[in-house]
Amino acid sequence: MSLAYNQAIDAWRRDEVPIGCVIEHGGEVIALAHNTVESAQDPTAHAEVLAITQAAAKLGNWRLEDCTLYVTKEPCPMCAGATLMSRLKRVCYAVPDPKMGCLGGATDLNALPRVNHHLEITAGGVLEEECRTLIQAFFKLKRTAEPSTEGSILPPL
Repeated sequence: MSLAYNQAIDAWRRDEVPIGCVIEHGGEVIALAHNTVESAQDPTAHAEVLAITQAAAKLGNWRLEDCTLYVTKEPCPMCAGATLMSRLKRVCYAVPDPKMGCLGGATDLNALPRVNHHLEITAGGVLEEECRTLIQAFFKLKRTAEPSTEGSILPPL
């Protein structure tokens, strides 16, 4: 999880939402990624999706059956779906997300009875407080930032 946290810090430095992800296979890190939605102008450029793509390319197989994904925040609907579709063995996330998390938070795609693959889930605990603090600090700064246009009639974010 510490490598995923370092990826989240890299995202922050690039003014991206600080989410980081790592995929491990057989004790070896095969993918490292962080959100690049803003820089890529791509709504699918979430850390988990990018890491899954890297891991599949590294293994030459879209089925990541013996892999574990570590991510700093519970996956959203898109990313939770990608973890299931890629047949990951296990997902570990640091911070639960009761609003948008889809592996136990707001909903649990993994628990749907007709899903043909189920993940092992480890939720919270490892670096949870550090990851939560990083995400909260990022959004607090974004919300308190002054608008860049002088004389704007819009209130500060």
